[in-house]
Order: sequence, then C-alpha cells, then structure tokens
Amino acid sequence: MGGRFPRVARTWLVVLGVSLGVSLALPAAPAAAHNSLTGSDPANGARIATAPERVELRFLAKPNPGTTKITITGPDNVAALDGEPTFSGTRVRIPFAPGKAGLYIVGYQLGSADGHPIKGEVRFTLTTGTPAEPPSPSATAPEPVPPSDAPSAAAPSPAAPATDGGGSAVPASSESTDGGPPGWLWALGGGVLLLVAAAVGFTVRRRRAGT
Repeated sequence: MGGRFPRVARTWLVVLGVSLGVSLALPAAPAAAHNSLTGSDPANGARIATAPERVELRFLAKPNPGTTKITITGPDNVAALDGEPTFSGTRVRIPFAPGKAGLYIVGYQLGSADGHPIKGEVRFTLTTGTPAEPPSPSATAPEPVPPSDAPSAAAPSPAAPATDGGGSAVPASSESTDGGPPGWLWALGGGVLLLVAAAVGFTVRRRRAGT
C-alpha cells in the first residue's frame, strides 16, 4: 500500500494544477476582448510649439480599420484632419492640419470582440498657430460716389420790375388794357368834321348865287 499512496497523491496534484490553471485563465479571457490606448504622439496633456505632420495613437492590440473612428478638432470646434488615418499593426497615424493656437482633442472609438465600443481621447495644446488674415481693403474702404452729370437746378430769379425814365419802378397793373382812343382824339375828329361841313356849305351857296 505504500507504493499506491504516492501515485494517488500525484494524481490529485495534477488535477489541482489543471484546475488552478483553468481558474486563472478564465478571468483573463474577457479582459483580452477589450483594446486600450498605450501611448500617443503628441502625448496626452503635452504643450507643443511646432505642429507635427501627423498624430500617432498606439494601442494594446491591433485595431480594426473597419470599426475604428478617429477625429481631431481644434479651437472653435474646427476639424483638423488632413486625410484618412493609416493603420500599421497596433499604431494608427492621422494626418494633422493645424489651425489656430489652442487646445486640440483627438477622439477615438474602437470596436471590441464583445460588441462594446471603446472610446477615449488625447488632448494637447498647440502654442503657436496660423496668423489671422488681415482684413481686405475692399471690405473697409467706402465706395466712391460717382459725380452727377446733371447740373444742379437753380431757383429762377424773380423778374425785375419795369422802371420809368427816372428809375422808379412802374407797377405792371398801371398799364392800360382797353383799346379805345383817348378823349382828345374824339374832340379833334369832331372839329375836322365841322370844318368840312362849313366848307361844303359855303361852296354850295356860292354856286347858287352865281346861277
């Protein structure tokens, strides 16, 4: 019986070892289904004066290009992507289009084996940026007003009043408007008619006396 006991003990030790190995492996299976970020360039929280040509993200496992989404936004929520990301193993490189100086946020979303997406972000500050464009001169200069071709209308001057020989003004209402002859002309015509009648009568009387 002495030789049989060691064999039973060895059997139980093997069973315990296998069980322990399985128990240690089971918790690790769900954890392996989730990917995670291991580093970036620029680093999270970095302050840089020179903008890089691209932003690089490094992950624990190889990300799937079909289920990976990456965005870069700068100040004023302006997109700072300059093309599509490229995948190389566990690294993803995104062309960077810097704008104004300020905070830039790199957001990423990864697919996972259990169907739960993994989201995260990397933040860095660009201390120098593109200078502001000067205002266009045409936008600030007032438009010239073209000169008018039409002469300005001058107010008509009032007609000068008529004056007599002495320079005194003669009212227009003082001019005669009736067309009849004056009284002295009637008197002169009557006298002429009387003289003609007297001459005719004298001549008739002389002719009668001669016959």
